[in-house]
Amino acid sequence: MASAELQGKYQKLAQEYSKLRAQNQVLKKGVVDEQANSAALKEQLKMKDQSLRKLQQEMDSLTFRNLQLAKRVELLQDELALSEPRGKKNKKSGESSSQLSQEQKTVFDEDLQKKIEENERLHIQFFEADEQHKHVEAELRSRLATLETEAAQHQAVVDGLTRKYMETIEKLQNDKAKLEVKSQTLEKEAKECRLRTEECQLQLKNLHEDLSGRLEESLSIINEKVPFNDTKYSQYNALNVPLHNRRHQLKMRDIAGQALAFVQDLVTALLNFHTYTEQRIQIFPVDSAIDTISPLNQKFSQYLHENASYVRPLEEGMLHLFESITEDTVTVLETTVKLKTFSEHLTSYICFLRKILPYQLKSLEEECESSLCTSALRARNLELSQDMKKMTAVFEKLQTYIALLALPSTEPDGLLRANYSSVLTNVGAALHGFHDIMKDISKHYSQKATIEHELPTATQKLITTNDCILSSVVALTNGAGKIASFFSNNLDYFIASLSYGPKAASGFISPLSAECMLQYKKKAAAYMKSLRKVQQSLEKISKLEQEKEHWMLEAQLAKIKLEKENQRIADKLKNTSSGQLVGLAQENAAVSNAAGQDEATAKAVSEPIQSTSLVPDVESREDLIKNHYMARIVELTSQLQLADSKSVHFYAECRALSKRLALAEKSKEALTEEMKLASQNISRLQDELTTTKRSYEDQLSMMSDHLCSMNETLSKQREEIDTLKMSSKGNSKKNKSR
Repeated sequence: MASAELQGKYQKLAQEYSKLRAQNQVLKKGVVDEQANSAALKEQLKMKDQSLRKLQQEMDSLTFRNLQLAKRVELLQDELALSEPRGKKNKKSGESSSQLSQEQKTVFDEDLQKKIEENERLHIQFFEADEQHKHVEAELRSRLATLETEAAQHQAVVDGLTRKYMETIEKLQNDKAKLEVKSQTLEKEAKECRLRTEECQLQLKNLHEDLSGRLEESLSIINEKVPFNDTKYSQYNALNVPLHNRRHQLKMRDIAGQALAFVQDLVTALLNFHTYTEQRIQIFPVDSAIDTISPLNQKFSQYLHENASYVRPLEEGMLHLFESITEDTVTVLETTVKLKTFSEHLTSYICFLRKILPYQLKSLEEECESSLCTSALRARNLELSQDMKKMTAVFEKLQTYIALLALPSTEPDGLLRANYSSVLTNVGAALHGFHDIMKDISKHYSQKATIEHELPTATQKLITTNDCILSSVVALTNGAGKIASFFSNNLDYFIASLSYGPKAASGFISPLSAECMLQYKKKAAAYMKSLRKVQQSLEKISKLEQEKEHWMLEAQLAKIKLEKENQRIADKLKNTSSGQLVGLAQENAAVSNAAGQDEATAKAVSEPIQSTSLVPDVESREDLIKNHYMARIVELTSQLQLADSKSVHFYAECRALSKRLALAEKSKEALTEEMKLASQNISRLQDELTTTKRSYEDQLSMMSDHLCSMNETLSKQREEIDTLKMSSKGNSKKNKSR
């Protein structure tokens, strides 16, 4: 049990380890994908940084250019402001220089127009860069959100895995502690078993030495006294009387009694079914009291009227089979002669079924041709026709197998002993098939009766007869189910009881040998009864001898008492006076008369005592010596038989102990191997657990570092984006103001 539990736990641990390895592979793949994604994002960030730097440089150049232009405009405005008052003072000079200022103004206008166009172009580029920057910022923000959610999911998965790994580690540690405790207990048990095996080996050695001496003595006695071994040849061994198994006989008689009850129920149901079928033919489709039925139904009714002469013998044959199984017999297939009679009765009933089957089918066809028959009723009649064919076929199959089982009691070569179990199995299958067919008949006939009851011409007599037939069919179905389940439940016992027979043989050779064995069994029983009577008579003789010795001793004691009393009286008479002589004489006469009577009885009792025990002659002495030695021989033989039986018993016990010792050694070796394997598996699992724990911790640390680096990069990107936004807003404000 411990090894099975260890193996189960190892299998569970191996399964969990395989699951963890698969999850580890998935996590590794996810980490690799995230690393690839982070590398791609870094590349994109680099490209965006480059583009931002270019834009920043362009912005710087634009701002510088704008500053230059602003200064140039301011200078031009200052020059214009200075030139206006000069023009007022010096109109002449102004008139002369108007042409020059007009040319400068046109140049300035062209330059200003170019600057305005360049400024517009820069504003357009800035707007496009701003829109592109916003689009990139939105994409980066969405990507950042997705990455944050994925990072949170990965963190949750990592937390769950860490919790699971910690629980697994705790569970494995607990299992390790339990296994260590079990290993300690197993070691203690192994030590105890080792001590027990040493003790058993010593006992076995002593017993082996003792039994080897007894075995040599027994073999010498067998070689000298036994004329031949009758168990060597199967023909002789089949004549030996097997050991009487009273429990087996009582079990077989009980089973036969149950089978008899089931067969009686089946016989009653079959009688009712055939009888009520005959009554139904007389009233449907034509009532015989009103009109003449068809010749076919008349013949069918005549055959059905004879059903009792075919059905009743089944019960009688089963009853004879039950009566043949008694407590004193040996019940096997070779000795159940009455099974042949039951098989013959079943054959006659199957002939009856074959005889009535065509008439039954024609009668159903005649019902279908009647004007009262509807399509549904016609369909039910066709189903019943098929069911009746199947019922006859299953009865034929059942009779075939029962006839095969009856062959060993009549024809020894008709059925091989190796085929007994298959035949019994087929009998059980045939009984279940009979039950299934009866269920179909009950179902179809119930539907048929329901349809017929709805006909307008249905009489009360027809309804009652259909109900009776239906009840008999239900009884047949129940009886078939009971006998099928009964046979299936006892099938293993039937197959196992086939080996019941002579010792050290496969079974009885022929029915003749089985019959001879039963005769020998009866003779052996009679001989045992006579031995029991002799034993009882010997016990009575010993009791009578004891009583005889007792009464002989009593008679001797009475004689001694009488002699002492006579001596006392004689001494008393000598010492008495003369005046008392007459009284004493009368008293002495009375005492002497009584003593004479006692002496006569004592002589009558002591005569055989003197002839047998007190003064034995030569013949009585020889008889006593002979009887004494005969009794001594009988006592010694009984002691010898008792010693032989004890030696056989001790030998069997020693063999059993040696087998148990060998099994204990094997189990010990197996347990030691299992313990070694268990310790190796424990160490291996611990190593794998530590390695997996370390690898997962490394992976977790790497993932956490990677997530931290990603968060840092994202924060940097956010800061850069914010700075870009601020700078772009500032530039836009400046440009707007300009």
